[in-house]
Amino acid sequence: MSSAAARRGLVLMLLLGALSASAQQELPVYPGTVHTRIGNDLVIAGEYYRMAYFLTDDPMDKVVDYFVKQWRSQGYPTAVDGDLKEEAVVSALYTREGLQRGVVLRRHLGKTLGFTVLRDLWMSAPKSPASGLVKLEGTLFSEDLASRDAAGGSQHRSALVEGDMATVRQRVVQEMSKQGYAPVRESAVKVGGQTRVTLEHARKGEQVVTNLSPVDEGVTAMLQMWVGSDRPDAVPNDAAVRESKAAYERAQKAQKEAAP
Repeated sequence: MSSAAARRGLVLMLLLGALSASAQQELPVYPGTVHTRIGNDLVIAGEYYRMAYFLTDDPMDKVVDYFVKQWRSQGYPTAVDGDLKEEAVVSALYTREGLQRGVVLRRHLGKTLGFTVLRDLWMSAPKSPASGLVKLEGTLFSEDLASRDAAGGSQHRSALVEGDMATVRQRVVQEMSKQGYAPVRESAVKVGGQTRVTLEHARKGEQVVTNLSPVDEGVTAMLQMWVGSDRPDAVPNDAAVRESKAAYERAQKAQKEAAP
């Protein structure tokens, strides 16, 4: 595999790692490691998930052996796939609860990187398009996630797009304008010698935050997050969202008053 393909593969894995079982069910846990949740409850391809990741010095076969023994000793049907050296997947079906627990393992910088997953087999999410998120011409890969919690919801889109970052940025700006979003703020930072750009747009009390970063020559990663005004905790510039919503409400009121 070429270094360029390897870099794209790693970015794809990280993008997918970005997002629900309805009951208070626990994620699989590997002892002695810190598990970091990825979002809250996620909706991926219309199904509910919970996800977390962990990193351990233990070899992959030891991690696989732990989960296989744990689940099989509890009487759950358990499957193992992969070469158990560079990649592996262990999955168990909790048939009575209607759940699937699994762990996806990869070798990363000499360590074992694990993604633990809890999937609800009995529930599916309504299939509605993501609001305010753009799909650009030249998209090589795209994945949508939706998260929900007590405060409200957010929607996310991860994509790899053909084109350098300046070109992809211009496409994003044009598409957001077509959807009625106005630019709020733009910033750029250098990470590891590469420039990453963040765009913020607002419309009717909503906001879309777009992060762009170069992946390879002629390929740009695009991460978008849509949030509404009921999620100020998740909005970097929630004042702009409130102002946008107020302006929209004033315009609607003026239009009604002007109507005969």
